Amino acid sequence: MEISIGVKFSTREINLESNETPDAVYGKVEEALANDHPLRLEDTKDREVIVPASAIAYVEVSNAKQHRVGFGL
Repeated sequence: MEISIGVKFSTREINLESNETPDAVYGKVEEALANDHPLRLEDTKDREVIVPASAIAYVEVSNAKQHRVGFGL
């Protein structure tokens, strides 16, 4: 599953692939926002991404992998 996190005051977003279920990700996001705790997610390469709750603009979860076509791959 692919996760994109928009960060306030930044033109770039954080993208990662995770083995977690969408419900698990939604639960972590809701808990982080409700309690003003950092959002902690682990990607498929066992790296951890930590984003302060106050910096989260949006979180997008996608089940399908996107296939990129064109230059700059």
